[in-house]
Amino acid sequence: MTLATSTKLRPHWVVILFMVAIHTAAIFAFLPGNFSWAAVGLAVFLHWVTGGLGITLGYHRLVTHRSFETPKWLEYLLVFFGTLAMQGGTIDWVGMHRLHHLHSDSEGDPHDSNQGFLWSHLSWMLYQLPQTKEIPRFTKDIAEDPVYQFLQKYFLPLQILLGVVLYLLGGWPFVLWGIFVRLVAVYHCTWLVNSATHKFGYRTYESGDRSTNCWWVAVLVYGEGWHNNHHAFQYSARHGLKWWEIDMTWMTIQLLQTLGLATNVKLAQQK
Repeated sequence: MTLATSTKLRPHWVVILFMVAIHTAAIFAFLPGNFSWAAVGLAVFLHWVTGGLGITLGYHRLVTHRSFETPKWLEYLLVFFGTLAMQGGTIDWVGMHRLHHLHSDSEGDPHDSNQGFLWSHLSWMLYQLPQTKEIPRFTKDIAEDPVYQFLQKYFLPLQILLGVVLYLLGGWPFVLWGIFVRLVAVYHCTWLVNSATHKFGYRTYESGDRSTNCWWVAVLVYGEGWHNNHHAFQYSARHGLKWWEIDMTWMTIQLLQTLGLATNVKLAQQK
């Protein structure tokens, strides 16, 4: 798909309005009376739980690429954390990412970086993409699982329930920071993997696309910024392959290994 064809796509107004609402609500967190260090700390903690444990560890390395295995209860817990990142349905997320790897930076890639930074970062989500019809082909391993079906269907009510809990714990500051600011931060950090790590940084391997290793994205998204390494060795649980490529998610997997909760851990076979 090229820029010319992308202009003919139909806008996805539900997603557009949702994103506008989330970003607008986050602004209110910075108004007098809504700021507290406890609320900021809560947002940072939930950023790690939903973005680090949920999206990076759970959705991406565990489920999408099956780079390691865990007991089913832990897989479900990590996927539940990912659901709270509100990046669409669990099954849809996995399917889209598998499509990205199949067609990386070419026709068929939902967020093809050849269409520009803004497209790969955000704009691709604001249209009704034809690729969504292909998702069932790439998610047969999870599509019939009742837990995945539940999380796919009810990710919005679960977020509302979290908001109610946070309100009871700390009022509107906890809601504004723990839900809206945190969601915006996790969104843009995640999106940088689609955009910045296909534009900035260095390339260690020839991966057949524009993926790069970008240290500052790796800091923001718990090791996902070593994206060229990942595209070269998609099955690897470890993305930071050099000693200086710090990978917090790999450290988490190592901890799970020590505890006996991560098995069959796959690693890159470098030449």
